[in-house]
Amino acid sequence: MTDPSIDVRRATVADGDAVGQVHAASWAAAYAPLFPVEVADAGIASRLTRWHSRIAAGQGLIMLALRDERPLAISWSEPSDARPGLAEIHSFYTHPDGWGSGVSAALMTAALQHLEADGHDRVHLWTLRDTPQSRRFYSKCGFTETGATQTRDFGDGNPLAQVEYERATS
Repeated sequence: MTDPSIDVRRATVADGDAVGQVHAASWAAAYAPLFPVEVADAGIASRLTRWHSRIAAGQGLIMLALRDERPLAISWSEPSDARPGLAEIHSFYTHPDGWGSGVSAALMTAALQHLEADGHDRVHLWTLRDTPQSRRFYSKCGFTETGATQTRDFGDGNPLAQVEYERATS
């Protein structure tokens, strides 16, 4: 049954601040502790401001989920550059106030439906290996690990391990 207090839609240019605030708050809670303070602070600041131009440019599918009209979760996906024929979820973040509320699951369901409607029957994503909360969420949503790994440097010269997940859109 759909929760009537949750609304999921494509983000508009007017949502740029809300998308940035959700991204920054989520990233600060989940990832900032993994970095030196100056790198974490810069990462939070950049997440507050990067969304206006992406939304305005129509850069992929950027979605916003609200609970009781409060923005609490975002996703951004596009056709995958690395895996032709698949879509890739680049960003999926939920404000800490939304953790466990159902807003993330509603957003994932809607994002997968949009990707399928756009012709993608499979989707993949990368997440940090050492973030058990995100890995549990993706598994709960039907994603499975592919066995592929990579490292990503977030700007502090200390690459972090990532794991890849994949699933069908329906």
